[in-house]
Amino acid sequence: MYTYIMQRTQISLTAEERHALDAEAARTGKSLSALIREAVETVYGTSRSSTDDLDLMRQSFGSWTDRKVDGASIVEGLRTGSRIARNKQ
Repeated sequence: MYTYIMQRTQISLTAEERHALDAEAARTGKSLSALIREAVETVYGTSRSSTDDLDLMRQSFGSWTDRKVDGASIVEGLRTGSRIARNKQ
């Protein structure tokens, strides 16, 4: 069994790189973070597998049952700035 702790990382991209990621995110419905993690896995390889991912999902299932708010609401509450306002138009 694997336990992964996500680490927040800030990166700088060229306008072209960001455009490519945004286009792929729109096409696939994946987040930018997921696309970047997949690219790192493809290029540099890690021991993470779909079986590991499924195990982690099973471990986390029900972890928010004691809360009165869902994860999506918390994320929306944390988001700020004009970028979000533009995307909701």
